[in-house]
Amino acid sequence: MAENTRGSWGSKIGLILAMAGNAVGLGNFWRFPYQAASNGGGAFMLPYFAALIILGLPLMLSEWNLGRYGGKYGHGTLGPMVYLQAREGAKPKTALILGAIAGGLAFAVTLLVNSYYNHLIGWTLGFAVSSFTGAYMDQSQSTADFFVGYIQDPKMVFTFWIIALVGLSFAVMRGVEKGIEAWAKLMMPVLYVFGIVLAIRSLTIGSPVNPEWSSLKGLNFIWNPDFSTLTWRSALAAAGQIFFTLSIGMGIICNYASYLKPDDDVVVSSIATISLNEFAEIVLGGSIVIPIAYAFLGPDGIGAGVGLSFIALPNVFRTMAGGQFFGGLWFLLLFFAGFTSAIAMYNYLTALVEEDLGIPRKTAAWIIFAAYVVVGLPVGLEQIINKTADLAYFTEIDNWVGSYLLLVLGLIEIIVVAFLMGEKALTEINKGGIWQMPKWFYTVFMRGLTPAALVIVLVFSTLDYIKAGYFKFVPDFVAGTPVLIPWVNAARLVILIVVAAGAMQSYKSIKNKYGKEIEENVVSIRV
Repeated sequence: MAENTRGSWGSKIGLILAMAGNAVGLGNFWRFPYQAASNGGGAFMLPYFAALIILGLPLMLSEWNLGRYGGKYGHGTLGPMVYLQAREGAKPKTALILGAIAGGLAFAVTLLVNSYYNHLIGWTLGFAVSSFTGAYMDQSQSTADFFVGYIQDPKMVFTFWIIALVGLSFAVMRGVEKGIEAWAKLMMPVLYVFGIVLAIRSLTIGSPVNPEWSSLKGLNFIWNPDFSTLTWRSALAAAGQIFFTLSIGMGIICNYASYLKPDDDVVVSSIATISLNEFAEIVLGGSIVIPIAYAFLGPDGIGAGVGLSFIALPNVFRTMAGGQFFGGLWFLLLFFAGFTSAIAMYNYLTALVEEDLGIPRKTAAWIIFAAYVVVGLPVGLEQIINKTADLAYFTEIDNWVGSYLLLVLGLIEIIVVAFLMGEKALTEINKGGIWQMPKWFYTVFMRGLTPAALVIVLVFSTLDYIKAGYFKFVPDFVAGTPVLIPWVNAARLVILIVVAAGAMQSYKSIKNKYGKEIEENVVSIRV
């Protein structure tokens, strides 16, 4: 079987910036600050760094390995990639089932997470415009009311959402080098510059409201752990944050890695991706939001949850010197971060349509545009129709697809790479590497601590979901609001349909290419 002729990255720096753009997203600047603040600050950072080492690095290496290996066979999606490595330790028929399940989960994640993620990107762009124009600077209206008014205004919600989707379409349809890589080379340096400017401004604010509330004390809140606040909930939140921020358990790192050349270094690339992401998240994300919020809102204000960026910080920008400008920079930073991550999910689905159906990339990109419009409509319509700020559909999709299923897919990946691919995985990961992953790391982490930690996190996450009432026909978080119940059930139905459709698509894709060896149950196709 001849090697495929798929596109590849134009340069090493372009590859690293694109991978960093994939990882550096809203999770770094929007999600991380409120997760850290609401889970004890410094106490959150202890399980966070543990999860980074035990889960983040091994899974990052696994996904780069899956992607480069699958790309050699001409695949850009996770189902066939998992099949190819699973068949090394299991019969092709068993590997087919694993590939179909992994492909279904990856399809659901990339389609449904982006269904609401694209709306968040639209919000950030809309708020950037609102910052520069001073739209939320009017003290007669609270920033909470402004936010609610924004998400209930069809013109604002759908205009900026469609702008974001069109931008993603044009970026992806131009291909890997001229599209994705070119956008990453532009947006990522600008994002880091914006982040550094905002971090400097944040740390030099002082104590504008209360002598006891300083930006440096906000920084101290993050780096001075209070062990009494360390709980299982904060540990679970830290593990979830690592998955979200590194974009692991989604299949999109595998997709980007599929465009590597056969001997491109996956160890250095993995470490570089993680390093750039953590710099953005810990050094910049942790130095912007929490210190600013602490200086203006005090220790209670930093626990504003998901509203920290869209409600609490605009309230700060109203009162700080140069607030319109710095507010605009903040929301542009969020927009750039979200956009570079959304490109990866968009490209995953475009590659699926392009490679499995033989449809040209430009046409495939517009097909995915239409798909995102369809699955994204309920996210935008819910609050407009209900006239409420409660996002039940959004929340249910995020609870299951954006949080829980990531862990399930990560567990499947590590089992396939470390146990079914076995020793061949270590050889494959180290191929062409300047740095070599030592065998002890492979044995201790990838075959020991990582799968064990994932099982533990999944068990406790499941117990946490049961306590929260997520397994009930009517979840506790909407039990008192009947109008939201249909939205929750609609979200569940959509999840089931999308996972099933993705699994069937992956099953068919694998059988189409490897049907003979699956029928004979003996591996016969190799590159």
